[in-house]
Amino acid sequence: MSNDNNYFLQRKVKVLSKIDEILKKLPHFVTEYFVGIENNSSPLTRLNYAVDLQIFFDYVLNKYDYESVTSIPLSVLDKMTASDIEHFLSYLSSFEYNGKHHVCNEKAKARKLASIRSLYKYFFNKDKIIANVASKVATPKIHDKEIIRLENSEVSELLNTAETGKGLTKHQLAYSKNTQIRDIALLTLFLGTGIRISELVGLNIDDFFFDTNSFVITRKGGNRTILYFTDEVKNELLKWLEYRKTLEKVDKNEKAMFLSLRNKRISVRAVEELVKKYAKVVTPLKRITPHKLRSTFGTNLYRQTGDIYIVADYLGHKDINTTKRHYAAISDDMRKSAIQTLKLKDE
Repeated sequence: MSNDNNYFLQRKVKVLSKIDEILKKLPHFVTEYFVGIENNSSPLTRLNYAVDLQIFFDYVLNKYDYESVTSIPLSVLDKMTASDIEHFLSYLSSFEYNGKHHVCNEKAKARKLASIRSLYKYFFNKDKIIANVASKVATPKIHDKEIIRLENSEVSELLNTAETGKGLTKHQLAYSKNTQIRDIALLTLFLGTGIRISELVGLNIDDFFFDTNSFVITRKGGNRTILYFTDEVKNELLKWLEYRKTLEKVDKNEKAMFLSLRNKRISVRAVEELVKKYAKVVTPLKRITPHKLRSTFGTNLYRQTGDIYIVADYLGHKDINTTKRHYAAISDDMRKSAIQTLKLKDE
């Protein structure tokens, strides 16, 4: 496979470049930390850490009045107390950074605390700081959100909207004439397999094996996994591939499964807008995103199988508790439904 068609390689290069740019603006000792965790973390994880640490050290700069962020010494980690880090988390509720106002919810605060903990743990294990005070700070309690998903009737209506164009504006209809077959295949694959948007965008034609109704995706962290799809999904994908062959000016070396109107690999942003366009017609009160289509698949699979481990495996959740949190409400639905079948005496 050529580098031009390896979406995940290109993405990795861009992420690593972003990390390098951020490291230039952070205290010099942070670079040592990033080198140290390189073999045990993904580039995207490290990018998230870098972004979080930018905000943390901006706070430290103002608290201790250093000359610049890059001049902050490693000893500052020993200077700070657990209470100082708790004050930082409180500060995140409403703060100014780079001339913009920001607000962090519990989940965002928890992620930033995890970034700080990782930094402290690294240098504490290297005996370069006296205490790991970040480990003493409690993780903010994260309140579970209601799962937003499509009901079965809405799934059918979504696909019908993509097929007929009913409800779209004239401007949208003009474009959908060229993208209709692609859009139906893309939405069907989302709803029929529950894959992530990055997994879908990174798909190549040769990742599909239609004789076994299977395909290979690249999970978070780079692992390759085989998933399966139904004949309904297969039929829409084959229609798209036949149509794809008729497109002019497609580079013969372009292996991307789904193409943009410019006949290049479709972007994450384009897929988000595509889903939003059709979902707004079907259910304007729900903010349906590609991730919500993933939740829709997970809900349907759990209702059909009743097996949380199958759902976790198919969605690629490393922690079963993540799946349990997401589908606890469905468990309650199933319990209510099951109790209705219980009979205490013959009629």
